[in-house]
Amino acid sequence: MFGIFKKKSEIEKLEDKYQKLLKEAYTLSTSNRKLSDSKTAEANDILNQMELLKKNP
Repeated sequence: MFGIFKKKSEIEKLEDKYQKLLKEAYTLSTSNRKLSDSKTAEANDILNQMELLKKNP
């Protein structure tokens, strides 16, 4: 019931951003391949940041 007041952790914020970028990359893959690849690269950078945060809390 009180979970709505809980703040998101840094990892949760990065996961949301990662999912958003992957979704954008997927939709762009049919129209603009170069932009899709750049979104995928951004998502991979965020994935690396998440892994670093998980290793060093």
